[in-house]
Amino acid sequence: MIPSHSRYGHWRWILTIVGLILYVVDIGTDIGVGVQFYANYQLVWSGLTLLFVLVGLVVTQIFSYAWYSDDMNNPMVNPEGNRTTSGMSKAGLVSFHLFGMGLFTRYYHLLNKGFQVVFSKVPVDMTDDRRDYRIHLKLFGLATDLSMLKLFETFLESVPQLLLQLYIILGHSHRSILQYISVACSFVNIAWALVDYRRCLRRSLPHVREMPSGLPTGAYLLYKLFTITTHILSYSLLLLVSSYSLAAMALVWLLATFWAHYLHTHFCSSRGLEWLYRGIIGLILSFTFFNAKGQNTKRDMILYYVFYSLVNFTAPFILTWLRPELKTAEYFLPVTCLIYVGTLLGLFSLVLYYIFLHPRGQEREADEVDGQHFEPDTMHRIRSFLQP
Repeated sequence: MIPSHSRYGHWRWILTIVGLILYVVDIGTDIGVGVQFYANYQLVWSGLTLLFVLVGLVVTQIFSYAWYSDDMNNPMVNPEGNRTTSGMSKAGLVSFHLFGMGLFTRYYHLLNKGFQVVFSKVPVDMTDDRRDYRIHLKLFGLATDLSMLKLFETFLESVPQLLLQLYIILGHSHRSILQYISVACSFVNIAWALVDYRRCLRRSLPHVREMPSGLPTGAYLLYKLFTITTHILSYSLLLLVSSYSLAAMALVWLLATFWAHYLHTHFCSSRGLEWLYRGIIGLILSFTFFNAKGQNTKRDMILYYVFYSLVNFTAPFILTWLRPELKTAEYFLPVTCLIYVGTLLGLFSLVLYYIFLHPRGQEREADEVDGQHFEPDTMHRIRSFLQP
């Protein structure tokens, strides 16, 4: 029998549906906010809100199509040289992605194949555990591809959207119920994308110990949520100081992008896509730390969070120094307390997770089911994914 931790089970299939719902609701509320701004003749806010939605959509379609195309041309994934992948021709893939349906296509394939395995009434072949294991591992590979795209979408759309809406709410006193719903949905989507990505990635790599549920997952979630949201709040305060803060944020993004280039990441099959990927890494690193090369990054992480703490702890002081009139604003004290307390809690959760709760070692204990060297066909790509 396949161990329960190696199965793509009912709960995992249901969570995929939950992720799809959260994705649709998050995009829908952001589009609704953009339309609301337009109806109120606030064209700049409307344009920026919808622009972030469009950027996230376009970039995820580009990578989704590129991965489908790579799989079609990879003899390990497609040894028979079929001109279709997941039941679609190249023309069909182009059409779906041109209409922004790439992620929905992946959701459909994962849910469809997962349903056939999870809810199949065909008796399991007790003599072919290895074949069944490969089927379940392949499902986790599909889930990891999807979670990586969702991670891209989160940092290209949800995180910038959250920063924009907080800036508008705090600095321009434009508040609506739909805005608050959009902010809440962005928070939930960020949290879901981070935890789902980490769990899917670790589960799809046979040589890496999987992430336990319960306290380790909770600590990791709190670490990421506290550090990202407090950084967004700090950036919001700096934007209130001056619009020139955008130039400083752009500089941080450029430095992070060049750092990814310095690491010689090798994720994409073309140079243009690789540069786009490094630009996305730069954007992600502007808000949180990820291991871009799968190497030992203890020193890099320490330096990163020293800089992170410096920004968070100085942002309120810079605001009171350059814009003293804002000290009396109703939001100043609550936001400052959230930044300071959230930063400390985030760093505490980080230390708690990596010292006491992080899965130790890399190799899982091989057994007759795992085998010694089996990996899913798309492992060449999954191995290059960002390591959380």
